Amino acid sequence: MFLLENNLAQQIVDRTMKIIGNNINVMSHRGVIIGSGDPLRIGQTHDAALLALQHSTTIEVTKESSLSLKGVLPGINLVLQVNGQVIGVVGITGDPDECRKYADLVKMTAEMIVEHAGLTEQLQWDRRHREEFITTWINAKTNDPKLLGWAKKIDIDISAPRIAVLIRFRETHQPISLQGIRKIVELLEYPIRDNLVAVVSLNEIVVLKPATFSHGQWDCHDENRRIDSLFARLKEYEITDVDIALGHYFDGEGAIARSYESAQLTLEWGLIHQPERHKHLYEELRLPVLLSPLHKSWQGAHLCQPYQVLVQEDKNGQLAKTLIALFQHRSLTECANSLYIHRNTLRYRINRIHSITNVDPETVSGLLELYLGYLLER
Repeated sequence: MFLLENNLAQQIVDRTMKIIGNNINVMSHRGVIIGSGDPLRIGQTHDAALLALQHSTTIEVTKESSLSLKGVLPGINLVLQVNGQVIGVVGITGDPDECRKYADLVKMTAEMIVEHAGLTEQLQWDRRHREEFITTWINAKTNDPKLLGWAKKIDIDISAPRIAVLIRFRETHQPISLQGIRKIVELLEYPIRDNLVAVVSLNEIVVLKPATFSHGQWDCHDENRRIDSLFARLKEYEITDVDIALGHYFDGEGAIARSYESAQLTLEWGLIHQPERHKHLYEELRLPVLLSPLHKSWQGAHLCQPYQVLVQEDKNGQLAKTLIALFQHRSLTECANSLYIHRNTLRYRINRIHSITNVDPETVSGLLELYLGYLLER
């Protein structure tokens, strides 16, 4: 049963009294005044409202008949109904002959306000449950049958291919307001492109976007263009202190959780290593992002050790510079030319790198190990 609450009742009073000059009372389904142009009357029982509720009809009260009723002044009292359900009574104070001409207008206005409030509440309820579902889904490693049942109830097709995008607001002297966050959510949801949007924290929004395909392959370039378009739209709203990370597309069990995790790792790496940029794409940062979980592991520490030793021993930075050139060039000749040194000098430096790190940079595995250590140290 829909319950007419005090705040909504007073809203009906305030809005209808702007239309007519008479005092308005709104009574609950129990006949108690819960909204009135006269605050002193709130909380009183209204006998005419009780009669209207009892007989489900309009009750007109004249000056004479009001004397025999408790808490009643002359006027007209009309039953309020929403979807066939009686929820209360709206009363217009005044001569019934005068009030009768706009009684139906007041009743219609009151019922429209209630219906709109109910619809707004339903939409807010739906949004909350959708956000709760999305938050659960992006952390679900398996396709739990309960998740499928939940998705059906809120009309979300979890079999549709999607890609995770993470939006984070940078910390500034003027943090974005909740209204600003909601504005961005609306921007992401309209024009409708079947985006699933959830506010996961006070500074972060996740968007599960329908994945687009070209020749059977996920089209990263199309999503890249859409992110550029989103940045342009955000700029129109003077929202610039924001980072956007595009994850990778996955299919199979736990696909959404993996896509979300890839977006998280991409964003974290981008914020640290390319803070001057606001767009971070997994496809452009694939290797460092894949390696990033190693930072806190013993494996990562072990991979970094040879490169760290080299940097400590390399007082003038020549050996580290030479090693980076080795990463970038396929032949020793090209490497030497890029450094403007003779091949014999390059050979000497390579031997020094080998001696210091105990890793041979002229082998594929050795060069790869040094390269991974270099990436992890950045």
